[in-house]
Amino acid sequence: MTTGTATGTSAQALGAAGAKAPAKEFNLTRMLIATSIGNALEWYDIAVYGFFALYITKAFFPAANETVGLLLAFGTFAISYLARPLGALVLGNYADRVGRKAAMLACILLMVLGTAMITFMPGYASIGILAPIGILVARLIQGFSAGGEFGSATAFLVEHAPDRRGYIASWQFASQGISSALAALFGVLLTAWMPADQLQDWGWRLPFAFGLLVGPVGLYIRRHLDEPEPTEENHPQDGERAAVATVFASQKLRLVVAIGCLIISTAVNYLLVYMPTYAVKQLGLTPTVGYASTFAGAIILTVLTPYVGHMSDRLGRTRAMLIATVLMFASFFPCFLLLNATPTATIIIAVVMWLATLKSVYFGALPALMSDLFPRATRATGLSFSYNLGVTLFGGLGPFAMTWLTDATGSKLSPSYYLMVLATLSFVSLIAARRRFGIS
Repeated sequence: MTTGTATGTSAQALGAAGAKAPAKEFNLTRMLIATSIGNALEWYDIAVYGFFALYITKAFFPAANETVGLLLAFGTFAISYLARPLGALVLGNYADRVGRKAAMLACILLMVLGTAMITFMPGYASIGILAPIGILVARLIQGFSAGGEFGSATAFLVEHAPDRRGYIASWQFASQGISSALAALFGVLLTAWMPADQLQDWGWRLPFAFGLLVGPVGLYIRRHLDEPEPTEENHPQDGERAAVATVFASQKLRLVVAIGCLIISTAVNYLLVYMPTYAVKQLGLTPTVGYASTFAGAIILTVLTPYVGHMSDRLGRTRAMLIATVLMFASFFPCFLLLNATPTATIIIAVVMWLATLKSVYFGALPALMSDLFPRATRATGLSFSYNLGVTLFGGLGPFAMTWLTDATGSKLSPSYYLMVLATLSFVSLIAARRRFGIS
């Protein structure tokens, strides 16, 4: 009788364990969608603005010199990034003190507001100087909200699945590939099927309108998430001091290393944003070709990044990243030389796919590496500030810097020199992460 009872109990336990496994995977998938959708919307807005910069320039920044107008458009793109470090401090600290979920809800609400302003803003011909001012305000709102998004969402993910940090956090960047692919697909379809005058008049607003529809979905999903459970990383005294104060008092070197590791990743991201403009302005190709190359690169980023993140949980974070950095450094100049020597659709697609592959190998493990640099009590603040300051200095300014360098030097190879310097900075930072903080 006792044996039968024990057997029955064991069978029930096995059945319960079997039932929990699918439920755990379902919850993990739900968390990935809920957290990644905000980062995807952020990157989608960035990509759409960068991809359609030529149309936005004519609608809101008319100038006698086309290069000046483009610089104004990319300048607004870059200036909005000044709000990101501020958003990182405010929303990151909010996430550390109040909760990850509350900060994530605030971020997506602000993103929707900024996207709506761009979608419906009248052009310069209708309201004059108020048009570019309105676009700038919208981008500042988006920048502020994006400032808290990465840190809050990444902290939320790694604290829910600490044993799978590399894989689960990699979806923050894989979602960028999905949104870039979607934005590029809009570019391909609109430039191929819509007359140029209609595209300039109102067609460029369609991708922004689509992004506006995504926001409420993300908001609904995030409202039904649970906060991560407290762990031994959390101590009662952690709440007695603001996370911002702690980060700047005792974790400055961690910030510097995190920013340094991010540099080349964000620079290549914004190179992909810049590529459609570079294809038209410098290579004389059609916009459709530029968008097609970016779409191909985005597909690689989406597919390869989670695999690299998964492997980093087994093999370590930095080894593959160091190899990818060296290969990127060695590739930038030959790639731009090839683009300018043979500016064809096949060449630009091949170059972008190669750089996207190297970038995937590099940034698949990057979110987990950055989260490993900060303890839980300050993780959202540390991640948010390092990520957004790095993106502001070396990402958001990238299209502006590459446009200005190309125009100032007269050399179409200028972007490659800029990227090689940034690759060197990231290589040094990865070595510091290994030796100073023991991240393998």
